[in-house]
Amino acid sequence: MLSFKRCLCLTLFLFAGIVANAQQSPNRVTLKQLLNTVDNKAPILITDSAAILIRKAQAAEVRSNWLPDLKLNYQADVGSANNTVGPYFGFGVIPSSSGGIHTTSVSTALSDNLGIAALDWEVYNFGKYGAQNKVANADVNVEQKQFAQSKYQLEAYTIDNYLRLLRLQDFVQIQFRNIQRNQEIRRSIESLAKSGVLAGVDTSIAEAELSKARLNYIELNNQLMQVQLQLSAVSGIPYQSIVPDTSVEMTLINKPSAYLFPPDTANHPLINFYRSEYQNSLQREDLVKKLYNPKIMLEAAAWGRGSSVDANNQYNSLSTGYGFQRGNYLVGVGISYNLFDIRRRQLKLSTQKASTDYAYKKLQEQQQLLSINANQADVEMATALDRLKEIPKQLKAANDGYRQKLSLYRNGLTDIVELDAALNILYRAETDYMQAKYDYANALFQKAITENQVNTILNLLN
Repeated sequence: MLSFKRCLCLTLFLFAGIVANAQQSPNRVTLKQLLNTVDNKAPILITDSAAILIRKAQAAEVRSNWLPDLKLNYQADVGSANNTVGPYFGFGVIPSSSGGIHTTSVSTALSDNLGIAALDWEVYNFGKYGAQNKVANADVNVEQKQFAQSKYQLEAYTIDNYLRLLRLQDFVQIQFRNIQRNQEIRRSIESLAKSGVLAGVDTSIAEAELSKARLNYIELNNQLMQVQLQLSAVSGIPYQSIVPDTSVEMTLINKPSAYLFPPDTANHPLINFYRSEYQNSLQREDLVKKLYNPKIMLEAAAWGRGSSVDANNQYNSLSTGYGFQRGNYLVGVGISYNLFDIRRRQLKLSTQKASTDYAYKKLQEQQQLLSINANQADVEMATALDRLKEIPKQLKAANDGYRQKLSLYRNGLTDIVELDAALNILYRAETDYMQAKYDYANALFQKAITENQVNTILNLLN
């Protein structure tokens, strides 16, 4: 019996230590602090920010498309120049150098060299370069808006888990008080049983209820740590250090005008993302229109040649063929247009217009969903406020009822069943009050998230 009492005292001491630590820890993490840490250290945000750098690098690459091609070529050769008259299509490298036409077949080797500098510049293409740059910039904008959306969604995830942590912390405290009440009942039963007023069966019932309360306490602590681990994963803060500020719910409840803020759904990160995708698709339409425009080309070349065959058709020493003996240049402006590109542009533009229409419908869908969610948040807010007005009455009545039943039980005027029923009513009233506080704070933040006013609520918590 003594050993059992020692174990019981040790257990109570540990339970009290956990609750006291949750209530009095000086290292509380406020919601604003947690969100700032998440913004700076969340792995998904670090990854998304790197994706923005990729898009910016691609845009810089596209901006260089206007640069011309300036190729420098040089070759020194040894071979024959035994040609005949006749046209042909060139297949890449032409296997014969140019030369005069002989009356007989000549296979004597000659040497020559050739150096060419060739410029090929698409000087003007009727807006294609500008359209490509706009698409590249639109791609960067989409990536930036996606990053803002990911950041906002992660903030919503963090807020949701922070509120869940507050709820579980309240629940743990309620469960601890429930354990204390069960212990109080058991002590009363033991005293009455020793005096012969009650049968020992009440002790067994009380012990079973106490054990059940302890098991619930253990499970709630496990759930609390699981939520701490989830917040630790996105913030980098050790999970043991994530102790929420318990004043959040009551601070918001005590400010009746907390939910009276103007919505800002037009600049909502989710809407901005889908709007950027729509704008991006419009820019791609413009690019398709200009992609198949005519091209004005500037062509220029300068080259020098040398050969071991002189003007009199004499084959000299091979060494005389190296070194430029003649030089030429050529400059021209040309225009190029493929008539079949008209049909290609029509087909590609039709495909892109379908993509634009899809992007526009997605934008409208998200705007409608936000509007529905905002209305739903207003309904949840109204319901939560009604609960908060009524529940204190339930809590007071349940607490008074439990105290009366406990007094009657100690005087032998009621049984353990009625006392347990009163205890359960009090327990339910406390959990209902805890749930009502959570529902109010959750509904308020859901309204703020939907209407893009999270910072307005955070400023109320200072």
